[in-house]
Amino acid sequence: MVLINPFSALTLFLDSTRGYSMNNRRKVARVACLTIFITISFFTLAGETLLKVLGISIGSFQLAGGILVFLIALNMMNGDGNPVKPDQENFDVDHLQGAPPTMAAAVVPIAIPMMIGPGGISTVIIYSSQVSGILQISAILIAGLFISLFCYLALMAAGRISRLLGDTGLNIMSRIMGMLLAAVAIEIIVNGLRTLFPDLI
Repeated sequence: MVLINPFSALTLFLDSTRGYSMNNRRKVARVACLTIFITISFFTLAGETLLKVLGISIGSFQLAGGILVFLIALNMMNGDGNPVKPDQENFDVDHLQGAPPTMAAAVVPIAIPMMIGPGGISTVIIYSSQVSGILQISAILIAGLFISLFCYLALMAAGRISRLLGDTGLNIMSRIMGMLLAAVAIEIIVNGLRTLFPDLI
């Protein structure tokens, strides 16, 4: 949840849907969150197979993914945002505001990469590679469903959240999530080292 972080996309969502009716804004939020759930589900079910096809060991991917997530956490704690997600200022949303409602922005850039990017995808693959059996895989999919629903609620409340917290509040929340994310990253790195060097750790 702290890695996907829907709050990072609130400003972009508001800018992209400016002038939209409430019904069209709901459609954009639904498509974005459905995209997140489909992405989580795909990499949960096929992530480990992709690693095998590419000849990448689980331990190596855990270590690389953990380092990536830790770098993201450091940037979040420093207030620099997510280094593997684009700056919202780089997106030109002026053409969206005067154009007919479109769902394209819901997929890119709102869902991918603003809410779920390389860090989130690698984390899903790492967790899914550590489980076996239908029940455990289902648990990850259910977690992905709840995360998607939470993202939908956050997007629909984007205006209220932005007014309530302001830039300072969103910045503080990002730093707190960065701290939690750093702890997750350390766990992933330790598990990767334990997999690669079982006799040392």
